Amino acid sequence: MFNKILIANRGEIAIRVIRACKELGIKTVAVHSDVDSESLHVKLADESICIGPAPSAKSYLNIKAIISAAEVTDASAIHPGYGFLSENAEFAEICANCGITFIGPGPESMRLMGDKISARQTVTKAGVPILPGTTEGVKSPEEAKRIAGDIGYPVIIKATAGGGGRGMKVVHSPASLPNAFATARAEAQAGFGNPDVYIEKFCERPRHVEIQIMADQHGNVIHLGERDCSIQRRHQKLIEEAPCPVLSEELRQEMGACAVAAAKAVGYSSVGTVEFLLDQGKNFYFMEMNTRVQVEHPVTEMVTGIDIIKEQIRSAAGHPLRFKQEDIQIRGHAIECRINAEDPEKFTPFPGKIVGYHPPGGLGVRVDSGVYDQYKVLPHYDSMIAKLIVHAETRDEAIKKMATALDEYIIDGIKTTISFHQKIMKSKEFIEGDVDTGFLERVIL
Repeated sequence: MFNKILIANRGEIAIRVIRACKELGIKTVAVHSDVDSESLHVKLADESICIGPAPSAKSYLNIKAIISAAEVTDASAIHPGYGFLSENAEFAEICANCGITFIGPGPESMRLMGDKISARQTVTKAGVPILPGTTEGVKSPEEAKRIAGDIGYPVIIKATAGGGGRGMKVVHSPASLPNAFATARAEAQAGFGNPDVYIEKFCERPRHVEIQIMADQHGNVIHLGERDCSIQRRHQKLIEEAPCPVLSEELRQEMGACAVAAAKAVGYSSVGTVEFLLDQGKNFYFMEMNTRVQVEHPVTEMVTGIDIIKEQIRSAAGHPLRFKQEDIQIRGHAIECRINAEDPEKFTPFPGKIVGYHPPGGLGVRVDSGVYDQYKVLPHYDSMIAKLIVHAETRDEAIKKMATALDEYIIDGIKTTISFHQKIMKSKEFIEGDVDTGFLERVIL
């Protein structure tokens, strides 16, 4: 096991990793930008070191500074959390070249799954269903129009290196395709430095259902069931729950087996998430694989009782998985709400000083957060300041517990999305489980 781990991240996920390390008896190093010196992860780690000024490019994305911090503090491993460098294959390679363990999958696995074209090719060979579309990049609007005609409209154009909705355009007719194609390529180039795009059939009103997997360095791969992440705004998840309200046990195991097959196809050895679209007929299609721990991993922890971060660290240290597939049992229902420092009407960032803070509590209530009373929410980073997670025996009880917890959650001095989540918990469609990825735009907003 590692003696000391540097966490190349900030906020709640850095604190989550610190807690796991403490339980494993591992010392921790927090890195921070100059404006983040009063952040909670800095206070809770055994050591801390400043790695640069406020802009992420000069601090949390500064590979040279992070490697230097690990070497100076004699950290034997780096945990990247999510975001920032967590899916950067070059960073993982540099860590290895410097004799530092990257707590995540190997760089080749990241590259194969990070490029959407190679991912589609790889999972198809492993027998995982994908939406009809291309398994090669599309180079011209003429080619795109021919392919779309063969697939049938509507289609969606996606960046091969993309994510988060950038470089993604839905096309309903041939007339709108050339402009959508050009815009998608321009967004892909601007956002990811790669203009390549591919085309697939657009799945209307799907659910976003993802499977959590765990793998070790000995070829063992299991899944921990699914999460439903259909409550989204502009492809950004806002609420997640486990299990999915409409999945049968048979379908769960079928999707889980496909997720395991996808992971094995790239020699995966860490925790990760295989994401699927689930259509109205309960057919599922591979969308992408996130080669890191997810923001929403706590809902899976709540229904399985497994500490995903600790298992990820053990796997990186070379230990075999402690669980077999038959050991995994889903118990009860969990829901997570992402609490953002945003105007709940406009969804625009609202940084500032918190002048009153009281998190909710009680049986089955968990708050993963990096803020506290008098903490200054900074404008330089992501606006998510907390994750509120609840667990109960049934989905109906979990919704009521979440509603109660949201009512208790006090964050004064800034605007947050708490009121938005309160509205969702009262929504007839959400209570009945009748949602899809277009739910917010169609029903709420």
